[in-house]
Amino acid sequence: MDGEVNLLQIEETFIKLSQHHYAVKWIYGSGDKKSPVLIFLHEGLGCIELWRDFPEQVCRDTGLTGLVYDRLGHGKSDPLPKRRSQYYLHDEALKYLPPLLEAVNIDRPVFIGHSDGGTIALLYAAHFAGKTAGLITEAAHVFLEDVTIDGIQNAVKMYETGKLKKGLTKYHGDKIDAIFYGWANTWLSPEFRNWNIVDELKNITAPSLIIQGQSDEYGTEKQVDTIVNTVQGHAEKLMIPECGHVPHFQAKDLVQEKMMRFINKVTA
Repeated sequence: MDGEVNLLQIEETFIKLSQHHYAVKWIYGSGDKKSPVLIFLHEGLGCIELWRDFPEQVCRDTGLTGLVYDRLGHGKSDPLPKRRSQYYLHDEALKYLPPLLEAVNIDRPVFIGHSDGGTIALLYAAHFAGKTAGLITEAAHVFLEDVTIDGIQNAVKMYETGKLKKGLTKYHGDKIDAIFYGWANTWLSPEFRNWNIVDELKNITAPSLIIQGQSDEYGTEKQVDTIVNTVQGHAEKLMIPECGHVPHFQAKDLVQEKMMRFINKVTA
């Protein structure tokens, strides 16, 4: 399998938008060039490298081209231009993502979003229904739960004892404190207690595959049920036993197969 992945053509480059540089990785598939492009949206502390080889595997399975990018403040992209607000997920979906897609001439992609990336995909699909061919989310949030707060508080403890910070610094360099505390402090702030995007989901008409581990440290099955029962487009639910917050690693074979079937159906 690794040999097959290596046959894919990979291009790593930068895109400049509004004076900011985004690190991007193109994974060129073997299929029809007119088919939708897969857009991979990373988690709140993620980046291109933290996806490992999963995007390549999905592109190999489907034959589609994929684009993975570091959001501002993450990985090799430029730092965030300003302090993150409680509306940062809307900013990512509605302010930063549309011009990036326009710059690379991508129309009606299929999104694959993990955690924060899943929420960003949902928000984009809700506000740009005609520009979304399909979406897959893993561990997306659409409202705040007590388990989410507990999980982030535990992450703060791990970060401040050094182990988590050391691991993440390898990917984000000297931006890591801004990334971590921007994420944690936003979710733990009093202003964020009533954060909720459920009403916006009613505008989603694209087909969706909504995935979550049953042992997710940051959310419950209520997140998945709310999404599936609220969107207007066809929605598939996948809860994975004995799986935590990162299904594409913790249940890789199952997730890869389900994604391939969904994407092939959406793009047929």
